[in-house]
Parts: sequence; C-alpha cells; structure tokens
Amino acid sequence: MTKRSATIGQVLAELRPEFPDVSPSKIRFLEAEGLIEPARSQAGYRRFTATDVERLRFILTAQRDEYLPLRVIKERLDARDASAPEPAPVFTRSELLEAGGCAEEVLAQLEDYGLIRRSRQYGPDSLAVVRSAVALAEFGVQPRHLRAVKAAVERETSLVEQVVAPLARQRAGRDPAVRTAARVSALIQGLHSTLTAAALAEAGLAVPGVVTSQASRETSPGSYSEPGLRSASGR
Repeated sequence: MTKRSATIGQVLAELRPEFPDVSPSKIRFLEAEGLIEPARSQAGYRRFTATDVERLRFILTAQRDEYLPLRVIKERLDARDASAPEPAPVFTRSELLEAGGCAEEVLAQLEDYGLIRRSRQYGPDSLAVVRSAVALAEFGVQPRHLRAVKAAVERETSLVEQVVAPLARQRAGRDPAVRTAARVSALIQGLHSTLTAAALAEAGLAVPGVVTSQASRETSPGSYSEPGLRSASGR
C-alpha cells in the first residue's frame, strides 16, 4: 500500500486475493479483540496504515496455515512488538537547529558542502554532524574545512563498495555483502586512526598508545579472512 491510510474497503480489496474469506465483520471482530487498532477519521471511519494491513496479514496467515487461536496469535504479536527496535527520531529543520545548538547559517553551509543532505526532515546522523560541526567551530574549524573529511569518507566508501561487489552479485542475498562491508569499514577506520595517531605523534601532538593500540588490534594480521579487493576479472 502506497497511501498513508486506507479505508476498510481498500484493505479488503488488497487482502481478498490471498484471503477470500476476510470480511468487514471479521476485521471489526479482530479490532474488538485488541489484535489491531486502526485509527479513526474525524467522521469516525476506520483508517488503516500499511502497518495495520501487514498486521492483518500476519493474523490471517496464522489462522489459515497454523490454525492458531486468537490468544496465541496475540501473544506472538505482543512478543514481536516488544522486540521491534524503536524508530529513529526525526527532526524538522527548526528542531535540528535547536537540538544541535546550531545557527541556520552553519546548517546551510553543511548542506552546501554535502555533509548533510538538504531535506524537510533530518535523522540522527544529521544531528551528530551538526553537533560535531558546532564543537569543531570552537577551535576555528568551519564547515568549508570539513570538505576534506567528506572527500575522505567518499573515497573509503568507494573502496568498500569495490571489495563487496563480488559478494553483492552472488545469489546468497545481501547479508554476506553487508557483513563484509561492515568488517572492511571497521578495518579501514582502524587503519585511519593508526595513521592519524602516527602522524600526530611525529608532530609531537598525540598521546602515545591511546589510538594506535586499538587500531593495531583491528588491523592485526590474520584478523580478517573475507575476500579482498578484486579486479573486474575476479583476480
């Protein structure tokens, strides 16, 4: 369902090809039993979201395929709801500025330099970038200076994509590629920390052993066995 909400008739039209016996009275009964909680319009009509329809499909499938009573289905739904991750917070522009302690001008510059995607709504990553930029501004680091960081991230991301490209083309699904990308990214970040710490140490500006020791554990020989970077020929 692509609409934000649907009527009970639209829900029935979507579910009946798979569940021919579903009816308005059955949906109302499931609501009365507390298994679904559709919203109501100002006129009192039920309005179903895509989540409501997915929940109905779960209930109807459990009844049809496993012959489960509603009590057991409700227990499964409650367990699933309890284990579901909390949705990530979303901020409007004004909320992002307030939460990050950021001026409008700074946010606009971060967007201009590609560190934050211009949008009507912003997620936790945008808030983290804003807070980092505000903190760095205390040391005279301006958004324009952060373009180098953005460029480095793009190069490292491109490298990770090249590494996992052979796995992404396999039929085993995305999981192996995602796991490999996470591991390779962690190794690259460890190497980045090691090189940065070494460069600062040479300049007499680093605390010896703080970053380097952690990074060296991440990049120690034999700590990683996934496929390495391959050429287009697979060699």
